[in-house]
Amino acid sequence: QVELVESGGGSVQAGGSLTLSCKFSGVTPPLYCMAWYRQVPGGEREAVASLISNSGTTFYADSVKGRFTISRVNTNKDFILQMGNLKREDTANYYCVTARFCLGAGISVTGGTPTWGQGTQVTVTS
Repeated sequence: QVELVESGGGSVQAGGSLTLSCKFSGVTPPLYCMAWYRQVPGGEREAVASLISNSGTTFYADSVKGRFTISRVNTNKDFILQMGNLKREDTANYYCVTARFCLGAGISVTGGTPTWGQGTQVTVTS
């Protein structure tokens, strides 16, 4: 069974940087998708970035392209989201997730139930 735990959230001034981490435990298939989503109160969960495990191919939402980077941590299953030039509109609760397949900057619901972390809050102040 896969379990994900996020860390690294906090408060940062606009223009600053923050790195979120997702600690990954459990058994995974040879090919799977790692992704980050975010959600503001009252809003829908929005796909931010995804990474295909075996190829390292990444996808990003247009709103974060050029500012955020998703990557794996060495040979571990853990993965991170490096966020730079943060804007107030990046304020949200951020979730890491794994699934069988990626779909754009997020995950596909085909291939089984995704596993979500508990979320970590990012607040960008002016």
